Amino acid sequence: MSTPYYPPPSQKAVDVTVPLVPTVPEQQQPQPAARPKGPVRDRYFDLLRALALFRVVLYHLTGWAWLPLVFPSMGVMFALAGNLMARSLKRPAAQVIKSRIRRLLPPLWVLGVVGVTGMVVQGWGPSDDGHPGWWWLHLTYWVLPLSDPPYAEGLPGIHGYLAENWAVDLAGPLWYIRAYLWYVLLSPFLLKALRALPVATVFAPIALSAAFEFGYLTLPGERFPSALTDFSTFGACWILGMAHQEGILKKLPRYVVPSVAPAIALLGLWYATRHDFSQGNDLDSMPFAQALWSLGTVMILLHVSPSWSEWPKRLRRFDRPITLLNSRAVTIYLWHNTCIVVAMTIWDRLWGIDLMWQHFSWFLESPWPVLVFAWILIGSCIVWFGWAEDLAAKRKPQLWPDGSQ
Repeated sequence: MSTPYYPPPSQKAVDVTVPLVPTVPEQQQPQPAARPKGPVRDRYFDLLRALALFRVVLYHLTGWAWLPLVFPSMGVMFALAGNLMARSLKRPAAQVIKSRIRRLLPPLWVLGVVGVTGMVVQGWGPSDDGHPGWWWLHLTYWVLPLSDPPYAEGLPGIHGYLAENWAVDLAGPLWYIRAYLWYVLLSPFLLKALRALPVATVFAPIALSAAFEFGYLTLPGERFPSALTDFSTFGACWILGMAHQEGILKKLPRYVVPSVAPAIALLGLWYATRHDFSQGNDLDSMPFAQALWSLGTVMILLHVSPSWSEWPKRLRRFDRPITLLNSRAVTIYLWHNTCIVVAMTIWDRLWGIDLMWQHFSWFLESPWPVLVFAWILIGSCIVWFGWAEDLAAKRKPQLWPDGSQ
């Protein structure tokens, strides 16, 4: 720290008969307090989130069973969210919960305005839920998704542009919003439990998942068991993210995580292979195996976390796309299924061109052109609907927030 500068004492005329006493220097004007810097983004976490989003889109397009094994996107996304939540809970819990909910819901409301309007236009209404009162009540879950928002089934779509039963695909990602909301609401309790009993708290959701899997716990109905199943599947990842933020993982001997995490993940993989793991019957269909595999792999990813405040040289070229994916993560996740459906429907029209199916059938069957088309549509959704995330975060709306401005 540099020595503060004091101006020399002002010179005054003095009587020679009076001893010369040094005058007190004038007080230095107080400097304005430095503006506190916001928390530095962990670019390693940004990279993980971007990879998770890309893998989600690719998986929902192709259905390749091995993709969740290569990178467990949902476990990673919940772990990163849990980490951020634990950091935020250094402030009053009620304030943090309110802030998180405020940032989560507006993008959902935009999807609801578009999606529910489209469903109603195509014939969905109160009579489809057995009782009009239940239909209106369940519709409130589009406002506050404490349970899964309702949607129509069997809608005709738009020929050549939007496939039949499109509302099912539009509603597919909504379970994530519902699960995220409940994790946020329970986080103050989970954080207290984690600080008191770290190991038991991390593995409690795994125990709950095992109770469901092996029939020790059965619940009536559909909504509550569905929510509890999702909580038990990814709850350990959320809590593990909190443990990383609290520094609990760093307190462990360095050999513990590399020894335990692979065993947990391999146990999940073994269980999946014993239950006919295949295309269409992958980890997403096996909550217990998913919980184990996600916990083990996320534990390793957090253990090796390098905490980049700046990009390594080799990754700097990807700064803008990764920044964009992180800035619009909720928008991308909510709209990607619908974009895939539209892309596939329009792409299938090319089969009606004789030249294409006779000579380029290999091209029409390839998923890669459809993937590119789907991402173009996702980019358009970022422009059309992404501003909701800025408004929710009380930021100035941007059409393309890739950090270039």
